[in-house]
Amino acid sequence: MNSKLLFLLSILVFLSFSQLSLVSCRKAKTNGFTLDLIHRDSPLSPYYNPSITPSQRLRDACHRSFSRASFFTKASIHPTTPFNHHAIQSDIVPIPAEYLMKISIGTPPRETFAIADTGSDLTWIQCKPCTECFDQIFPLFNPRKSSTYKIIGCHSKQCEAVGQTVCVRKNVCQYEMNYGDNSYSVGDIASETFTFASTKSKTNKKVQNISIPQVIFGCGHDNGGTFSNFTAGIVGLGGSKVSFIKQLDKQIKGKFSYCLIPMDLSLPFSFDPNITSKINFGPKAVVSGPNVLTTPIIPKYPDTFYYLNLESVSVGGKKLKYFKSSQLMSSSSAAADEDLGNIIIDSGTTLTIVPEGFYKKLESTLVEKIKGKRKKDPSDYFPLCYETKSLAKFPKIVFHFTDADVELLPMSTFAEVDKNLTCLLIVNGGVDGLAIYGNLAQMNFHIGYDLVNHKLSFLPTDCTKH
Repeated sequence: MNSKLLFLLSILVFLSFSQLSLVSCRKAKTNGFTLDLIHRDSPLSPYYNPSITPSQRLRDACHRSFSRASFFTKASIHPTTPFNHHAIQSDIVPIPAEYLMKISIGTPPRETFAIADTGSDLTWIQCKPCTECFDQIFPLFNPRKSSTYKIIGCHSKQCEAVGQTVCVRKNVCQYEMNYGDNSYSVGDIASETFTFASTKSKTNKKVQNISIPQVIFGCGHDNGGTFSNFTAGIVGLGGSKVSFIKQLDKQIKGKFSYCLIPMDLSLPFSFDPNITSKINFGPKAVVSGPNVLTTPIIPKYPDTFYYLNLESVSVGGKKLKYFKSSQLMSSSSAAADEDLGNIIIDSGTTLTIVPEGFYKKLESTLVEKIKGKRKKDPSDYFPLCYETKSLAKFPKIVFHFTDADVELLPMSTFAEVDKNLTCLLIVNGGVDGLAIYGNLAQMNFHIGYDLVNHKLSFLPTDCTKH
């Protein structure tokens, strides 16, 4: 088994839990809180399948990236439609993302796992009684056994905030999500207490659980589709007012950050289970220092996504002006203004995806700069590949966002996806595809979101020591 590739994908999220005394988020808000992040395919995950080869893990992640981009595109180009009890195209995408949160729900707390996703808004999990549910390893949440569970009424502000709802059983706010891959979730909008285990720090070795009351979420009674058994639902970390981040606004002041552990594929490594990625909320999420790079977060429809403005990409010192297909058709200033916010940053997409026209320009420039023997990827997932043994070094790649020049790590842009086959991890998203800055490109950066001032910060960081 190629352990280097296994570690390549071990950068995402699983949140550890401990049975310690609870404190409310209001008490913890002064200092904020930090949680551990571990990849869904990591050996540390309880759902790790050792029979899957590292190459297949990477190809599966590639497939999820393309699927996710496809449905993101549908969500961004189709405006929200009035609620239809039988069919609706949602802005929330349930493609199995890369991050898991181990949480506890209710009083007394019941632990479960859910996908943590910056590309989603409404938090929902599977609940009893379940008309039809996809398989999950942990028991279904039973709201009848929780003293803090509360159904949300049809005419409440909370129901209105969710948006796509219908009134059932006289006064129950019901959501229905149908997705482009035929996955779906239908259930009641409710409020409940969510509990998270705040990570120990170097100065404070004691772990306290953070208890957050009255979180608005979906209690799903009819769910199905492409969801895997490693999850019970989704924790929405997106930008709309119903997201978990916005619901915590009073406590965290619109600030969260994460630091994804880096990998050096040129060297053998020993996997240290004591080193994990981190996600921070509140004051602990502030990214500061002399080397911080800051770029605007562009407000744009749909407000689920965090849009950045990419101006150009440099390859070995050669700067390529970034463009989308729509910019080829119109050079007017109005069109240029509309194209501000031309790429989203997403924790749940592995690869970085750019539009077809720009990708072709990027690939041809890389071919000019790279000295090595081209080799075809048998799976056709990766268009630009080389025979690993023939490669000397890769050109430096810099993404030039507005006011922020971010130099990618070599292991963020190229990887040995199979024996003696090294491929580019920036891929072609098609003519109308939504551009995505994926999580491999975010490795070894402390990335901070300031949603009050609409700014995103990049700080080059050794995330193994963060």
